Amino acid sequence: MKILDRYIVRQFLVSFFFGLLAVLLIFVIIDMMEKLDDFIDANASTSVIVEYYIAFLPEIIKLMTPVAVLLAALFVTGRMSGQNELAAMKSSGISLYRSLAPYLIVSIIITGFSIYLNGWIVPYANQKKLYIERTYLHRGGDVTVRYNIVFLEGRTRIVSVNYYDTQSRTASRVSIEDFDSTDVTRLVRRYDAAQMRWTPTPGGGGMRGTWVLVSGTERHFDSTGQSLSTFQRLPIGTLALTPTDIERKQRTPDEMDYADLREFIRSQERAGQDVSRWLVEYHSKVAFPFASVIMILFGVPFASSRPRTGAALGFGISVAITFTYLIFMKVSQVFGYNGDLDPLVTAWLANLIFLAAGIVNIFRVQK
Repeated sequence: MKILDRYIVRQFLVSFFFGLLAVLLIFVIIDMMEKLDDFIDANASTSVIVEYYIAFLPEIIKLMTPVAVLLAALFVTGRMSGQNELAAMKSSGISLYRSLAPYLIVSIIITGFSIYLNGWIVPYANQKKLYIERTYLHRGGDVTVRYNIVFLEGRTRIVSVNYYDTQSRTASRVSIEDFDSTDVTRLVRRYDAAQMRWTPTPGGGGMRGTWVLVSGTERHFDSTGQSLSTFQRLPIGTLALTPTDIERKQRTPDEMDYADLREFIRSQERAGQDVSRWLVEYHSKVAFPFASVIMILFGVPFASSRPRTGAALGFGISVAITFTYLIFMKVSQVFGYNGDLDPLVTAWLANLIFLAAGIVNIFRVQK
């Protein structure tokens, strides 16, 4: 790497981290002003509030990284242009395309980190953040109870649960329907129970155990009619679903990493559900980080053609462009959620359009 490249990379990284820290502070302060009364009303301790915002930081970093990248590109390029460094580079035969190289290399590295952050770190941080919100701010429902759970167990069994308590690992108002393996439209057995409890196997680490139906009825259906029997306790050890699986299935896409979300989509497909929304969320986890690369195509040409752009104006431009991108991305996602567009196309549509606009922006600037 040439001395000039190292100089640009160093200046860009310093500006990027400074800009990211600035937008993080602004974001946290605004959010804290909005939610502080709720925390006080809930008698949340200072440690809980601190823990909440520590868990919130990865999500903020994910959202604000494109803003920081664009802000750094505007600031560094604008300062180089204002101090005639760009003019010196052009006079020595270095074009704008060549000067873009160090910016693009760093932005690609930032994109790689963002993909990892978005796929693995943010989901686990969001689990903690949403837990605090549900517990103290009473948002998103009761943290310990899951309602109206229905899942397909293999090809021939459907299990429905009215509500499930995660602390006691007890399901209430449970129905299990078994269908004929040769004719899945014919019901052969049905269990109805007041409760279904999880009994872990000693040494199984909580992942192995048996479901036990409590206080229910068992019906058998055949060509002659049906037979009915009652029971107080009936082990249903053939269920592959564990309490951990139930809790995972109730998470939002923001709480799932790549592997969990992919498995969730597969399970929904097996159950015959429409997975368009989840596929859009899955592909967006990879598509959104590439916004950092696209922001370079806006920031560097804009600042090189407007050397007198101030820091305040540069920050405003960064926020305006980034939030225009975010708004367009959210609007396009609606079409993917409804199945009007292919989920993969939906996730990448904003990137493709803004990439084209960024390339046009480069061609319009004097090289």
